[in-house]
Amino acid sequence: MSVGSGAGKPRAQNSERSVAGNVVFGVGLLLVLATMTLGAYAGVALAGGLADDSFLEPTVPHDGRNALIVGGIGAGGLTGLLVPLILFSAVRSTEDKPRTGPGEALLKILGTLAVGVYLLLVSVVAAQVGRLLPEGATALVSVFVVGFSWMPLALVPWERFGLGKVQGLLGTSRGSVRGPGRGTRTKSGSAQ
Repeated sequence: MSVGSGAGKPRAQNSERSVAGNVVFGVGLLLVLATMTLGAYAGVALAGGLADDSFLEPTVPHDGRNALIVGGIGAGGLTGLLVPLILFSAVRSTEDKPRTGPGEALLKILGTLAVGVYLLLVSVVAAQVGRLLPEGATALVSVFVVGFSWMPLALVPWERFGLGKVQGLLGTSRGSVRGPGRGTRTKSGSAQ
């Protein structure tokens, strides 16, 4: 009995599945990148409108306008990236990760929008540096301020507020083990 002949058929089926899976993954990746880019452009348009034609116009100095644009890019890009991923997790499931329910998906989308609003508020604060620094320096400062402003949100213990399931797309908690076959470690360092 030949070992090679029996092993060839499953490999052909696996290669067909992997090609189809790669095509689907590529299309999904392009879709998410497109929505992220469109979201960033929409965020720029929203932030520019807030800086020029809204109640925020008197509070944003001329040299701080680019800081608000940076916040719009962050808010729109984040929304455009995460909302399709959340919707995708609501319709697809695996053995390890069940499908996200409608209520949980809605909470995640609302949480994403809240983080976007938070980034816009942080950018309004960063725009105030424009009263002291020129436009280019204010834009550079705002990139760092808006870029790192999510860190306090990552440190909040969301489980204490009953939002443990909304913590992320992966749905892993801090105390759980991520994969099969990994044991927990004791203080001495040996695996159980």
